Amino acid sequence: MNKKQNNIYCLLLSGLLLLSCHNNQNSANGQGNKENIYSVAKEEEMLNAIPLADPFILYHDHVYYAYGTSSDKGFEVFLSDDLHEWKKHPEMLLKKEDSFGGKWFWAPEVYYNEAKGKFYLFYSAEEHICVATSNSPLGPFRQEIKKPMLAEKGIDSSLFIDDDGTPYLYFVRFTNGNVIWVAELEDDWETIKEETLTMCIEASTEGWEATLGRVTEGASVLKRDGLYYMLYSGNDFRSSDYGVGYATSSSPRGPWQKSDKNPILQNPQKGLTGTGHGAYFQDQEGAYKYVFHAHHDTTTVHPRFMHIANLSIEDKAITIDENSIWSPKTNKE
Repeated sequence: MNKKQNNIYCLLLSGLLLLSCHNNQNSANGQGNKENIYSVAKEEEMLNAIPLADPFILYHDHVYYAYGTSSDKGFEVFLSDDLHEWKKHPEMLLKKEDSFGGKWFWAPEVYYNEAKGKFYLFYSAEEHICVATSNSPLGPFRQEIKKPMLAEKGIDSSLFIDDDGTPYLYFVRFTNGNVIWVAELEDDWETIKEETLTMCIEASTEGWEATLGRVTEGASVLKRDGLYYMLYSGNDFRSSDYGVGYATSSSPRGPWQKSDKNPILQNPQKGLTGTGHGAYFQDQEGAYKYVFHAHHDTTTVHPRFMHIANLSIEDKAITIDENSIWSPKTNKE
């Protein structure tokens, strides 16, 4: 190759390299733009999401109230008339000054006792189950005597009233990991009949519940056509495989049989992980729904956000429709 040919070859090679770099840069910028657009959209979605973990929804007098884990100062409450747009109530539902414990305020659930004309808030504080009362679903809730319902540690209390009016409280005791137990309550809904304490379910050592830790928690019990259904969550809440299953029984005390269809909610959609610790409720039309939380994203657990899905019971089996899942939003106005 002579000198002139060599120069031409070098020029051609330089041009190809520049063109290649330009194309790669455009491709990278295009991908970057797509990622940036997705990131911005995700950021905007998160700004309007409801930051409640362990959520619970009460429907009372044509209004939906959402409660959940969100603050070590106590509990907050959101309101909605359509389950899609929510407004945060400006006042705390319960302040820690009005309760046993100074931290770890978890898993609040509110029920109305028609006979007493009061609302009862069941929750955990410093890993002890507690109950407080109020005349309004918005609070303020207070404990007249600031003490837990049991001296031993426990979390995730959930009330169930049977057809005969007997109140049962399901909650977690740390007897072999996180184990779900049940006990009857006195008519005051505040006193546990300790002689009725009965173990319900504990975590399996294999299968979908065995990814991280020995955990069954977040019980939510309902009765349909004489059969009792317990929705519960399995795995440590920090696991992306945190999920939901159910068990059935002919009695509120058990024994309980876990469904072979479990899990009925686990990693349901791309980007939605750590789904669990929810509760069933019925909307204004009487349709069953399931409210639950999910991780912030696929790499970060906190803050967790509230989601809702349709729930159905057919042929003695519970199904959560993954395609129906939506993420409620806050109304900032």
